[in-house]
Amino acid sequence: MPIHSKSFEEPDERRSPEKTTVDVVKLPGASVARITFQPGWRWSECIRPVVGGESCQVRHVGTLISGEMEVVHDDGAKAHVTRGIAYVIEPGHDAWVVGDEPVVGLEFESQAAETYAKG
Repeated sequence: MPIHSKSFEEPDERRSPEKTTVDVVKLPGASVARITFQPGWRWSECIRPVVGGESCQVRHVGTLISGEMEVVHDDGAKAHVTRGIAYVIEPGHDAWVVGDEPVVGLEFESQAAETYAKG
């Protein structure tokens, strides 16, 4: 079968740490995640208690469908990510939701989709 598709409405896996929903669909050779962060979400407050560490050590490749977030790398580099922006965020960062709208993003890095927010 040369075409594979799955719905995020029936994910293969769902993880739900505080203010977070990670829906993962597994396809041949790739996993993709839809990640939703609620207003007030911050990696260091909501995900660090699950995974440990001083900063997020996951490499992210994705895009935001809605909302806004701020990302600060351990070296001080900053980015403001909004709807329609594609991004690569290297390991070693903190991030948080900006404003009152949930952030919804698609994560295309299979390793990140399979492991993000997993204790």
